[in-house]
Amino acid sequence: MNITEYIDTDRTEVIALWKRCGLAAPQNDPNKDIDRKLRVNPELFLVGKLDGKIISTIMGGYEGHRGWLNYLAVDPEHRRKGFGGEIMNEIENRLRLMGCPKINLQVRETNTSVIKFYEAIGFGNDHVISFGKRLEND
Repeated sequence: MNITEYIDTDRTEVIALWKRCGLAAPQNDPNKDIDRKLRVNPELFLVGKLDGKIISTIMGGYEGHRGWLNYLAVDPEHRRKGFGGEIMNEIENRLRLMGCPKINLQVRETNTSVIKFYEAIGFGNDHVISFGKRLEND
């Protein structure tokens, strides 16, 4: 897999991948999420390509205190082949080079297969409650 930074010609393929992976939730417009990401740390929006086709993505962020990860996706046809770990290693290396001391992410507690994946690559439950507040209605 070849990992590169996202470019806007990737948009349609990325959104299609997110839909196949169940990441395009009704409350999150993927086009808006991409546009927002491109304004902050765009170099931390990565895509993984195999034979020219996007099979994985990840969005990373760092505000000087903690890193955050969103939109980790691996095409269902390519799971359990090491591609998730590969793109995670790349984003972790980039965050480490920025001085990031810790990465946070959120997983729905019902998504047990993803929880097992994160545990297998060294993440642990911080036993915190995640709060959110929408600042936009759309």
